[in-house]
Amino acid sequence: VQLQASGGGLVQAGGSLRLSCSGSGTILSVFSNSDMGWYRQAPGNERELVATISTRGSTNYADSVKGRFTISRDNSKRTVSLQMNSLEPDDTAVYYCNAEWGRLAFWGQGTLVTVSS
Repeated sequence: VQLQASGGGLVQAGGSLRLSCSGSGTILSVFSNSDMGWYRQAPGNERELVATISTRGSTNYADSVKGRFTISRDNSKRTVSLQMNSLEPDDTAVYYCNAEWGRLAFWGQGTLVTVSS
């Protein structure tokens, strides 16, 4: 599974960003049968889960982003997105797209999100 994340940038607190992860180089059946997720890693911190979406569309969110972030997927386009609203300085991190296909895990290259106060 090949993943390419995009959409990061600099935004003021309270603003919004939409991250996108493309698996355009992935066979459709593999992508559609992969659980997808977004993780993030802030400087000096370990990588943490932000949100996941299963092959059936079930979602799971970290408590810190519930009500502010929304994960979605479009299997026909081989994309998974993360809509981030009401951003806070603590959301500043490199965001990584993840795919889990069976026992295998794949990661994108990461996209930097910086939220200024």
